[in-house]
Amino acid sequence: MSASADAADPGGTDDRDPGLQPERTRLAWRRTTLSCVVTAVLGLRQALRGPGSPMELVGVAVIVLLWLAFVWVAHRRMRELAAARPAGLASSAAVAATVCTVGLAVFAMAVVI
Repeated sequence: MSASADAADPGGTDDRDPGLQPERTRLAWRRTTLSCVVTAVLGLRQALRGPGSPMELVGVAVIVLLWLAFVWVAHRRMRELAAARPAGLASSAAVAATVCTVGLAVFAMAVVI
């Protein structure tokens, strides 16, 4: 252990005071999930107003799949944050959340345009 870690934890215990950080992170995941819901709903609404071409239907299917994948990643992360000592976000989960968010935005824009 480093000297600075010993100074921060003089008793040698590795107990963590979670404070409000996990709660703020859970709330951030919820806000991001809500913004993904709004994006998906607006994209679906726009696609369903159109003539229903095969490309629009593919766009709708991709939007729904990306939204479901993001909700799954976000829900899993929010459950992990409920632990007394939550683990860091796995790189695969970070990549999945990023791909879902960017993909959702791209397909929603493609449906709108």
